Amino acid sequence: MNLLDEPWLPVRDAENRRHWITPAALGDPAWVAFDADRADFNGALAQFAIGLLQTAAPIHNAAQWRAWFRQPPDAMTLDDWFASLRSAFELDGDGARFMQDRTLASDEGACNGIGALLIEAPGEQTLKNNADHFIKRGQITTLCPTCAATALLTLQINAPSGGAGHRTGLRGGGPLTTLVACQPARTLWHDLWLNVLEQDVYLAHAGDARLTETHFTFPWMADITALQKEKGELAPIQTHPVHLYWAMPRRIRLDFDATLAGDCGVCGRYSDSLLQRYATKNYGLNYKGAWNHPLSPYYQSGEDWLPMHPQPGGIGYRHWLGWVLGQTEGNKSVRPARVVSHLCERRRRDVEGQLRLWAFGYDMDNMKARCWYEAQLPLYGLAECETDAQREVEEAVRPWLAGAELAVFFLRSAVKQAWFDDQARGDLSAIDASFWSGTEMPFYRLLRQAIQSARVEEDVNAQAFATHWHHQLRQVAFDLFDRQFVGAGAIERQNPRRVAEAHRQLGRNLDGRKLRAALGLPTSVRTRPSETDHALT
Repeated sequence: MNLLDEPWLPVRDAENRRHWITPAALGDPAWVAFDADRADFNGALAQFAIGLLQTAAPIHNAAQWRAWFRQPPDAMTLDDWFASLRSAFELDGDGARFMQDRTLASDEGACNGIGALLIEAPGEQTLKNNADHFIKRGQITTLCPTCAATALLTLQINAPSGGAGHRTGLRGGGPLTTLVACQPARTLWHDLWLNVLEQDVYLAHAGDARLTETHFTFPWMADITALQKEKGELAPIQTHPVHLYWAMPRRIRLDFDATLAGDCGVCGRYSDSLLQRYATKNYGLNYKGAWNHPLSPYYQSGEDWLPMHPQPGGIGYRHWLGWVLGQTEGNKSVRPARVVSHLCERRRRDVEGQLRLWAFGYDMDNMKARCWYEAQLPLYGLAECETDAQREVEEAVRPWLAGAELAVFFLRSAVKQAWFDDQARGDLSAIDASFWSGTEMPFYRLLRQAIQSARVEEDVNAQAFATHWHHQLRQVAFDLFDRQFVGAGAIERQNPRRVAEAHRQLGRNLDGRKLRAALGLPTSVRTRPSETDHALT
């Protein structure tokens, strides 16, 4: 089974019907998106396709990129692009196998059930302690070769810590990925091609382009000692620049000698070669150093830039600025993924229509997957703005987010004061989640207006926008306090004095100097008491 010849990629058409295609069919305008049975599979397949195109496509300049964006290649053209890579994409056989350790025999090392390839599967220690309470063992016992290939790819991309010598992925366990896509969706090809960089761009950022032997790009094409010393480390300069799309931190070998016929545990399709197990061994490739993956935003930690990972609370508009334009404030410095910054800096006139950011990834607690997060963040034509206009939008939006952070803190403090005495502790994350959800639509409405002003070369009236945003923050905070968290409770179970004082304090904070200063508003202006001291409902 060669992954460049086999129709193993699940896609859907405009009528929401599923099809299975070869990589050579990615340019067909009939396909809208990937359509796997798992969300993490869709994310991994998108990265696979982008990596394949980045590795194979002969795009040396922006003009060539534009030509293929406007007129997608046919299957024959893509076959020609992929022809020289075919040997690296064999899934089974006696030689090199896709994302598998060629030196590892199927009966060597630890033998795991095939379901352990899935990120959320309970680990060895969990099973030993009989602690698989929520995600039970044995739910997936067989995988068809197609789903096994996708699960293997997903694990190598997201590899969490897995015990001594079981390496994490190149970007750490469960990295955040942000991809540019069309809004509304045009075709799968356009969404993929938006994230492919010209060769002069990606070759200049990482790795050594002179390392042209196959294993410097596809590490499974040779013994891992050809890349790093035993139990050593692997730095970007030791690989070809596109290696980071094909990182292989885990030593795994699928066992094709013990297959059976039946239905796949993930996609449900019949196969006469269902896989049941795989061999694994520790001390795979140990990625260290300044790896700069083009599909992930990075944050600054001291002098280092580290890839971002989803955190509890999910993905929302509070991440918009850092992931789209970047932030350089104090300890919150964030830079967007290279594909995003490249779009805003160099492709402003190349792409017509609205775009969005597709952000996704696992929230990992060491080797435990807590949650899969996925969201769409609109760009509202920002990519078409000149650099100065983008800076205007950035300057306007930064205080909005700072003000929202303060407002949710004030709301959380007020609810806690109304509910508990000073000694009480508890999980108040539901308050934050409700606040961010309640202010999301007002934020995006305001953002769209700010971007539209910048696009028509009007000055962004930062103070007018901030005043409106202040009003929205106050309204949502009071509504949540009054109607959802405090005012909705049974009066006989509350302390009216404590509730009233918490309400007054919330009003003082929301109209106080600290919040106004964060929003960039004059701090000498005071709101009339009648505007804040409204009655509880």
